[in-house]
Amino acid sequence: MLKITQQRDAASESTSLILEGRLGGPWVEELHSCWRQMAVSQQARTVIELTGVTFVDAKGKALLTQMWQQGAQLHAVGCLTRCIVEEITKAGRAGSSRSSRKDKKEGS
Repeated sequence: MLKITQQRDAASESTSLILEGRLGGPWVEELHSCWRQMAVSQQARTVIELTGVTFVDAKGKALLTQMWQQGAQLHAVGCLTRCIVEEITKAGRAGSSRSSRKDKKEGS
């Protein structure tokens, strides 16, 4: 099961998608559908909050990669999700000269 909560922050002009549970199986398509709806109606920065995620399958990781490549920021705290985010951001965004948040800190 995956719980998806959308939270808007007017002060920072951002929207967060707070995920809790397992990002796998049919829940990947549910998140993808939510992401598509947001992309149509949003111009603001989007943060994908992965703190409450307990499992991510290959399709879930592919969707997170797609979301990140389309400009979403991935926020992870736990060991599992931090590793996944590091793998995703290592490759870099299309057109980006830096490959990850860690590289950006080192390059600053």
